[in-house]
Amino acid sequence: MISPTILRKTLTSLLLLAIASVTTFTHAQEYEPPRTASGKPDLQGYWTNAALTGMQRSSNYAEIGLVIPEERLQELTMNHGQNVRQATDDGLVQGELLDGSDLGQGRGYNAFWVDPGTRFGRVRGEHRTSWIIHPEDGRIPFSEAGNERRREARMRFSSNDGPEGRSLGERCLIGFGSTGGPPMNNVLYNNLYQIVQTDDYLMILVEMVHDARIIPIGGEHRPSELAPWLGDSVGYWEGDTLVVETINLHPQQAPRNSAPLSEQGKIIERFSRYSDDQILYEFEVVDPVYYTETWRGEMSFNATDTKPYEYACHEGNYGLIGILAGARREDVDPIAADRE
Repeated sequence: MISPTILRKTLTSLLLLAIASVTTFTHAQEYEPPRTASGKPDLQGYWTNAALTGMQRSSNYAEIGLVIPEERLQELTMNHGQNVRQATDDGLVQGELLDGSDLGQGRGYNAFWVDPGTRFGRVRGEHRTSWIIHPEDGRIPFSEAGNERRREARMRFSSNDGPEGRSLGERCLIGFGSTGGPPMNNVLYNNLYQIVQTDDYLMILVEMVHDARIIPIGGEHRPSELAPWLGDSVGYWEGDTLVVETINLHPQQAPRNSAPLSEQGKIIERFSRYSDDQILYEFEVVDPVYYTETWRGEMSFNATDTKPYEYACHEGNYGLIGILAGARREDVDPIAADRE
């Protein structure tokens, strides 16, 4: 016997879902995107995916689910850790120097240097707790093989045997946190993108490390021996949606990506103009080796008047040199290095 309260909540949820579906369908039917000279939807411009929403759903929002109720939005936004940090700078008092006690919180610099966004992502008119929409818990469904591959990658990342053991972002090869994708993810700062489009190519310039994805439209995948940074991507149009299929991530990127990928895996991205101010970005990760099921997500890229900064990755940054120099000193004389 279903209680009246549960039944009422279920019916209310179904009604709201139906209303949202009708609204989204109506919007998609009514909106006419700007078009290129050849008649394709024009995706060009400057866009940002900066948001408080992350790829996976935090346990803080487990009871909320995917969509944030409007009556909770202000409270959750104000109390989000990133907004608290921006407002208080983790307790830093103007005119005083940090004493180092904040470093244990993962702080290497103060809030002035980060730009994660101040609002939860709004997708299809809804504020979201995660970009992942399936599975329902908003978490990546790693298989045991996938978890083992991630453990191996973390072990190598913690090694100081050589520069190859450090993260790809730290080595200025590609942006950290899968900002260049696929799938393209928002990170702590530098969340701007520029899209340039022709009939034959789509180019996405990523602000972080100035990665550039050059995607042929209507082309074919390269030989499997070629596994470039950001993967081997080809695009094609399905009506007014540009579909991009990516395989063969670079071997160093594949296990460290936000969506780690085996040789059997692929990532499918869909770009659709949702409004004059938004691109609806959908992605699907298919890999029978690293995941127990196919998982999907969606986010919005929002139009912006701001243009990307020149990203000078290691200008004046001696961190990597210091890490490796310390490790080599320890190799020569571990006892003396320990005393230092």
